[in-house]
Amino acid sequence: MKKYILGVCAIMAFTVSTQAQSKKEDKKAKTEKITKAQKNILAKGSATVSDLYAYQVYGESFDVKNTLTHTELGKLYDNMKDGDVIENVQFKSTIESVCKKKGCWMKVDLGKGEEQSFVRFKDYGFFMPLEGEKSDVIVHGKAFVSEISVEKLRHYAEDAGQSKEEIAKITKPQLQFNFEADGVFVKEN
Repeated sequence: MKKYILGVCAIMAFTVSTQAQSKKEDKKAKTEKITKAQKNILAKGSATVSDLYAYQVYGESFDVKNTLTHTELGKLYDNMKDGDVIENVQFKSTIESVCKKKGCWMKVDLGKGEEQSFVRFKDYGFFMPLEGEKSDVIVHGKAFVSEISVEKLRHYAEDAGQSKEEIAKITKPQLQFNFEADGVFVKEN
């Protein structure tokens, strides 16, 4: 019986040790990816040395290169119409608002006053921190323009925490500057 108990304990200890090592390796791999991406941010000149480790990766990591400013992205949208899609776009902006329920979307500044880009996340695969508003971000994915129905606009307004009166004012569809992100770097505040 003692041998049986010792055997079970040894198996459990080995399993726990293997899992801990696996988690440690996963964390190391993620850190290496983040470090490489952050070094690219630094090399691009869009950050300072103190910014090097200030970004958290959500979704897929990506090399930061050919990054548009938020106003350049706004100008890109100006030349698009309903149904247009531009793949492999990368831009830097500020989060204006985040879905208050899950963080499943965010709106980012385009340098156009009230007009913002509505960013969702590829395959619903990751979410933004609910307290992410006013954080600087670098976003990678595809830009597109589409008409959004009244029903969907009201749903998004509800997710954003708007009042019933504000939601009731939404009465017609709207052309929207959309973005599907496969990766986002969020600068820690």
